[in-house]
Amino acid sequence: MLFVVSLMTFVIMWLVPGDVSAEIGGTDATPEQIQQIREQLGIDKPLLERAVSWYGNLLRGDLGHSYLLNRSVVDAVLERLPVTLSLAGLALVLATIMGTLLGIVAAVRHNSWLDQGSMVAALVGLSIPDFWFGLVLIILFGVTLGWLPTGGFVPITEDFIGWVRYMTLPALTLAFTQMGVIARMTRSSMLDVLDQDFVRTARAKGMRRGTVIFKHALRNALVPIVTVVGVTAGVLLSGAVVIETVFSLPGVGRLIVGSIQRRDFPVIQGGLLVTASIFVFVNIVVDMLYGWLDPRVRDER
Repeated sequence: MLFVVSLMTFVIMWLVPGDVSAEIGGTDATPEQIQQIREQLGIDKPLLERAVSWYGNLLRGDLGHSYLLNRSVVDAVLERLPVTLSLAGLALVLATIMGTLLGIVAAVRHNSWLDQGSMVAALVGLSIPDFWFGLVLIILFGVTLGWLPTGGFVPITEDFIGWVRYMTLPALTLAFTQMGVIARMTRSSMLDVLDQDFVRTARAKGMRRGTVIFKHALRNALVPIVTVVGVTAGVLLSGAVVIETVFSLPGVGRLIVGSIQRRDFPVIQGGLLVTASIFVFVNIVVDMLYGWLDPRVRDER
């Protein structure tokens, strides 16, 4: 998967017209100077030769050197990675909590106004573009009410309260657009489980309603929910590219966007590869959780 992602990145950047030589040379550079810059950077070489060289360096842990930042890609990405991970992580927690609760309420109150209202809220979350919703939150809570900052970032190690204030709006933006997916899957999975014999038996034995719902029904409905949460984690990482730009967060997403605009190919390649690696890792963790959540899956393995 990582090889396919990196190879597709190579091909797309090769097809896109223009390169970083014009950015470095400036508007007054002559064609001869542009060509000289291309030769110095090695971007005048054929695609296959450049790809083989980059993969060879990758095997040594070297993602290359930024054309414009004057530093290694690894340092540039690792410096901004905590911002992206904290944004996506907080958004994932919020989306999981809100989506799971909405789905449980909708399943327990099936065909009631709570069910319909929860699914309407989920549908709204699925339908609203995250960048538009982010702008609405900025105008409402940042500009009109002045409760929360509209941009910037404070590391969690320096000021936890400040980190929460700066991350609330972007995390809510990402979470609201993804909670609908989790809510719909939770509702569907819970409805399947609530109709099974062991749930009816638990109710007949006089167990508390909360115990039946959360200990018996929800636990057996978690496998498809966890699958959706794993996919959502990847969507949140990709969505962070736009949200970091809207809220001026110094994360990997904003770094990639700036590099695309300026044709800094090594940073684009390295940033996308790191993001894809995190997504693959999350999916591996989700696969491992199946056996822990459901003994039947563990026995099959």
